[in-house]
Amino acid sequence: MDRYKSVGDIDFDPQKDDTNFKICDKNVSYSFQYYNDSKGFQYKGEKLAIEEKLKSLKIQGNENSKGYITVRFLVNCEGKAGLFRIQTMNFDYKEAAIDKNLEVQLLDFTKSLNGWIVKEINNKKIDYYQYITYKIEYGKVSEILP
Repeated sequence: MDRYKSVGDIDFDPQKDDTNFKICDKNVSYSFQYYNDSKGFQYKGEKLAIEEKLKSLKIQGNENSKGYITVRFLVNCEGKAGLFRIQTMNFDYKEAAIDKNLEVQLLDFTKSLNGWIVKEINNKKIDYYQYITYKIEYGKVSEILP
């Protein structure tokens, strides 16, 4: 089975994705998620490092913006991220437009994160899906999830 036929996988899109991004094991018939081992979310400095970096950039959008902006992506066996996709929702978890400029800023911020830790399962380095959800209130990130 081709790994890109699994529910939740992100297909490579030459219009959006870096052609140099390496997917390490294209023959795996299932998708690993960041929570598929006991270590969970893995970033150097943990989530606190991401929050501090975001805070230092003072990213914000329209003060009426509110909801969730989720950036989902693949971390490969080298700890590099690619195949970024965005989903936006209101506080009722229904798809909704939030603030396109803020979306772009948070996507660029997420792409700039370079501290992803390589995951191993059964002593093999793997590709895995990760996501970051930004809770938006009054045009600013009020919380980062998970």
